Amino acid sequence: MLEYNKRIIVGRTFVRHFGGAMHERIIGASLPSVMALAYIGDARHSLFIRTMLARQGLSKSQDLNAASLEYVTAEAQAEAVRKILPELLEDEREVYRRASNSGHLNKPKHASAADYRAATGFEAVVGMLEWIGDEDRLSYLFELAYGQSENTENVKQENRNDTEN
Repeated sequence: MLEYNKRIIVGRTFVRHFGGAMHERIIGASLPSVMALAYIGDARHSLFIRTMLARQGLSKSQDLNAASLEYVTAEAQAEAVRKILPELLEDEREVYRRASNSGHLNKPKHASAADYRAATGFEAVVGMLEWIGDEDRLSYLFELAYGQSENTENVKQENRNDTEN
C-alpha cells in the first residue's frame, strides 16, 4: 500500500492552510462547479477502471463491460468512497460534501439515495484531482479504494483464468 505524505511541502503539492492539509493548486484556482467536477470524475474513474481491468488480462469487450459494472455503479463507488473518506484532505472533503449535498441529483433506479450521493461526491473528488492534475494523489486514492493504482501491474489470476476459458 502506498503512503501519501501529508506533511507541509511548500512549493510542491500540499500546504497547511488554516490548520488542515489542502492542495496548493486549489488556493486561488478557479474550479468548475461540483457537478462539472463529478462529470469529469465519472469519466476519469471509468478510464481508471477500464485500464485496471485490461491490465488484469481481460481482453474481450463483453468481458470488460461486464467486469466494469462491478466498479462503476453508484453502490460500488459509495463503497470506494467509504474506504478513502478517512484519508481525504480538507479541500477534498469540502468538494465531497458539496457534491454529495447537491440538490440537483437524479436518483437512478438501482441505487439508494445515500449511495448515489456518496458516489457523486466520490466522482467530484476524482474530478477535482483530475482538474488540478494531481496524478499522484489520484493514484494514491485509487489504490486505497481498489488495492491497485495506475502505476501497479497487479494481475488477478482469477480474471486470467476467466479469459482463458
